Amino acid sequence: MHAQETTFSKLVQGEQQFQVPLYQRTYSWQRDELRQLWDDVQELVEDRQEGRTGSGHFLGSVVLAPERVVAGGMQRWLVVDGQQRMTTLMLAFTALRDHHRSRGSVKKAARINDLILVNTYQDGHDGYRLLPTQADREAYTACVDSLPKAGGAGNVGAAYRFFVAALADGAESGGEAWVKAVESVLGDCLSIVAITAAEGDNVYRIFESINNTGVGLSQSDLLRNYLFMCLPSRGEDVYRKRWLPMQELLGPVHLELLVWLDLVVGGNSRARQSEIYRDQKKRLEPLSGDEAALEAEIARFSRRADRLMRILEPEREGDPGLRAVLERLSRWGGQTHYPLALHLLDLVDEGRTTASEAAEALAYAESYMVRRLFAGLSTTGSNRVFMELPKELDKDGSPAEAVRRFLSRPRTGARVWPGDDAVRAAVRTRPFYKTGRSSQRFQILRRLEESYGSSEPVDYDKAPLTVEHVLPQNPAQQWFDLLAEEAADGESPQEIHNLLVPTLGNLTLSGENARLSNHPFHRKQELLDSSALRMNQEIAARERWGRGEILARAEELADRAVSLWPGPLDEVVRSDDEWAGWRELREILLAVPAGTWTSYGELAALIGTSAVAVGNHVAARTGLHCAYRVLTADGRIAGGFRWTDDRHSGDPKVILEAEGVPFDENGRASKAHRLSSTDLAVLVGKEPPEETPAGAAAARTGGDEAGTRFETLLRANQTPEVAEGVLAALRFWTEQGGYQVYGKANETSCSPTVDAGGPGSPRAVWPIGIYPVSGTAEVVFQYLKRRPPFDDEPLRRALMERFNAVNGIHLAEAKLDLRPSFPLEVFASHTEEIQSVLEWFIHEVALAEARRPIDDDASGMF
Repeated sequence: MHAQETTFSKLVQGEQQFQVPLYQRTYSWQRDELRQLWDDVQELVEDRQEGRTGSGHFLGSVVLAPERVVAGGMQRWLVVDGQQRMTTLMLAFTALRDHHRSRGSVKKAARINDLILVNTYQDGHDGYRLLPTQADREAYTACVDSLPKAGGAGNVGAAYRFFVAALADGAESGGEAWVKAVESVLGDCLSIVAITAAEGDNVYRIFESINNTGVGLSQSDLLRNYLFMCLPSRGEDVYRKRWLPMQELLGPVHLELLVWLDLVVGGNSRARQSEIYRDQKKRLEPLSGDEAALEAEIARFSRRADRLMRILEPEREGDPGLRAVLERLSRWGGQTHYPLALHLLDLVDEGRTTASEAAEALAYAESYMVRRLFAGLSTTGSNRVFMELPKELDKDGSPAEAVRRFLSRPRTGARVWPGDDAVRAAVRTRPFYKTGRSSQRFQILRRLEESYGSSEPVDYDKAPLTVEHVLPQNPAQQWFDLLAEEAADGESPQEIHNLLVPTLGNLTLSGENARLSNHPFHRKQELLDSSALRMNQEIAARERWGRGEILARAEELADRAVSLWPGPLDEVVRSDDEWAGWRELREILLAVPAGTWTSYGELAALIGTSAVAVGNHVAARTGLHCAYRVLTADGRIAGGFRWTDDRHSGDPKVILEAEGVPFDENGRASKAHRLSSTDLAVLVGKEPPEETPAGAAAARTGGDEAGTRFETLLRANQTPEVAEGVLAALRFWTEQGGYQVYGKANETSCSPTVDAGGPGSPRAVWPIGIYPVSGTAEVVFQYLKRRPPFDDEPLRRALMERFNAVNGIHLAEAKLDLRPSFPLEVFASHTEEIQSVLEWFIHEVALAEARRPIDDDASGMF
């Protein structure tokens, strides 16, 4: 085998083809992997634009085996390993080509098409520079060939849409110079090691060898080995006294985190966790001949390990004020604040600042993250901001004021710290319930409740509190009658409901969600009034609960929010006058898959405005991506629709049908292909996948209260035939070795669940969620795509096909990444067919478990 370092553009240049063999798994990169790659690309683009040479970025290896030379002299290679990276870059270049086309840069688009994507003078499949495995081929070629279904459901379509959106967003602020830098980075700055096998080698054996070699050495393992090779006389003593206790305190994951943080706090704000060994070795090489100096470095690591543990486990912190803010940040989740927190603890322990000053500095960091969540701003860029913060603290003056001054600097929209007016507006109008992670929303409500200073504080660790909608998500007619009293001309109660129900003014914490449900307000008043939470007592004191009351409470909570989370310095002036919601609208439209549609009202509910305002903006905005996929609430093309871009013309209904959206004889698009505001939130990453079925507690069947309550709701809301069909299917599931998990939401749900790794395994999977009140069953592709074995896309498609073979079920292919539903009525007459699908599901889980290899133990030096 021959190995050579190269770049992507050099690797694929010339008339050749890279074919992914059938034994390879399908394309599996999702938003997290794409975002990581794009962050690296953005960093290299910044280097290039600011004149820094940079070291490039090592993307990984690609193993190729020559297959044969086809007619015309074209070389064909089998991609033995590395197809995920190659497919991702090809899709990035496809999006870049289409970006040029959309702006009329025909020559630039043709250059990418001919040099990267296709073999212009070859026919059929030979015309594609990359040919994915058969399961991905249709989705990939649709993108390369610019077919109507380009950017549809599945991982390939989602990756293409990701890059289309990223390029549109970056070009808006960076212009064509930025786009040019992106193209250069993608083609020439991502380093790849191309390993080529000799003709006649057993390709499958090579693949098997590469992918079954046990656990490799981590970055911290490599650093440890290097350090102790440089300590020939002191190594054993230093290892026993310094390194081993630190390693045992942190564990392998947190040890690697410490080594990375050490670089960042030391001033390397561009350190990547994947390359910490290289950067630490470069830093330590001048000391390689000085054992005393290297021992001092290990001692410094050890001291910082104790400080890192105070961040990871705030109860270790001795100062009450500093401990309190560390606890809040820990509950917030993520590692964004770690570099700042570690450096502040350095300063405190070294006597260079006080614990109260450190607590104030971290409170500003907390405010930055909370206010951005209120405003619905992306977390993209926040990690970079906090990685740059430590060096600001080394300047003269108060660390707290240094943090506030740095975060207050004018920045682009991706990194802005919202001021008081922006927070107040967001609290009034934005769909808080669809913003951030559920744990973060809970923490904000908790802090707001704590601000009332109740004489009997709540034990949040023990109280079974969840977020409750006072105006229910699925209200009875009484609620709509109430909202109708406040409706303006041309405004429906449903539209008012959609706008108000997810806002902060309508949300509270309660341990009585099951009892509160969608009852009328007077019934909720009784339960809320008996609550120990002051915010619930305040709600119960109202005579009614409609638009006026929700907006009044929003104003009161906004006052508390701007006081609890102080904002940027007053003298900072923002130059960006565009409402953030319109930027968010553009991001959402870029994420809508081909073969789906949404309505003006669903978009309005997600960005916090009215359907009329969205309609006016869509009609007036020039060049808005795929605006033809926005229809009226009943699925019709809006009256007076006109094209505002140069890319499309003709009847939008014809284009939508070509993409896969069916229309009925009355010109209404299929509801099965409609995207709700929840679907849209998933597509733009605003609703992360839940870790348990329907956010449920692991309550199994067997006479438990949850199961009884589910059956009661099922029989009360569905016909006897439907209820019996559902219960029969659940009994069948249990007989096959599964169990039921019940939701804790207002209207309880049931998820038939099976443990992929045997009883008690954390790798639980479930095919559907059953909702007895709404009368629907959701097929949870959104969650399955992250859980083996259904993280393999063909298996999810097979599940969809089996469900669709049941009469009465129609799951739109374009919703393969979401949670499409079907009515529970299907269970009444097709129970056995559904049982057959469930049996197949359990069989596939068991089959995959039987094939799963047992992980090998591996250990490095020492």
